[in-house]
Amino acid sequence: MITVSPAAQAAETLTRADWRALAAELDAVGCARTPRLLTPAECHDLAALDDQPERFRASIDMARHRFGSGRYRYFTHDLPEPVRALREAFYPHLLQIARDWAGRLGRPAPWPDTLGEWLQMCHRGGQSKSAQILLRYGAGDWNALHRDLFGDLVFPLQVVIGLDRYGTDYTGGEFLLVEQRPRAQSRGTATALDQGHGLIFTTRDRPVRTARGWSASPVRHGVSIVRSGRRHALGLVFHDA
Repeated sequence: MITVSPAAQAAETLTRADWRALAAELDAVGCARTPRLLTPAECHDLAALDDQPERFRASIDMARHRFGSGRYRYFTHDLPEPVRALREAFYPHLLQIARDWAGRLGRPAPWPDTLGEWLQMCHRGGQSKSAQILLRYGAGDWNALHRDLFGDLVFPLQVVIGLDRYGTDYTGGEFLLVEQRPRAQSRGTATALDQGHGLIFTTRDRPVRTARGWSASPVRHGVSIVRSGRRHALGLVFHDA
């Protein structure tokens, strides 16, 4: 029996994905759901890392910092294999969308062809800390609307992956995206994270067409109140802190 590595599985799944449809969904609402990327067993194993503090460089109590309620932890650079594999597999596909968005907005597109080269640029720019996140919410917890910006070097897209079963392991806790549209009131989107599936969303802003051409529409994200159970999620950020 041939064993396929997590890296190969992630790359194959993302290569088979309909990236034209995903890009169109990002253009329409600012986020897009991916096919299943992790098995239930892999999700369980990643969620269980929350009990291994040595795997993380920092732990953040959201209530203490008035970020909401719950906890998130930043992995060290010694990433679990599925996290490393997914991040590397996503990058070339997201890179094409990032460059397209930069072109529409008339912005520089500083991101090189490989994730390794981009992370070296981050480190040379003083952003050398791992920004991969494991999040944990219990009943009553929530996450305030925010952006994951850790310096001047920013990749415009990121991914969150659900690790528990929505509606079974927990209720509530929908992923929230709020977009401040040009010369209009804000628009909100709520998405339930299915176990093992990813949600691609914009880190800071995204291009929207207006009567005057393309404009940057600021976007923030967060999590609604968890009504019951426990919710874990994996955050993949493509710039370091």
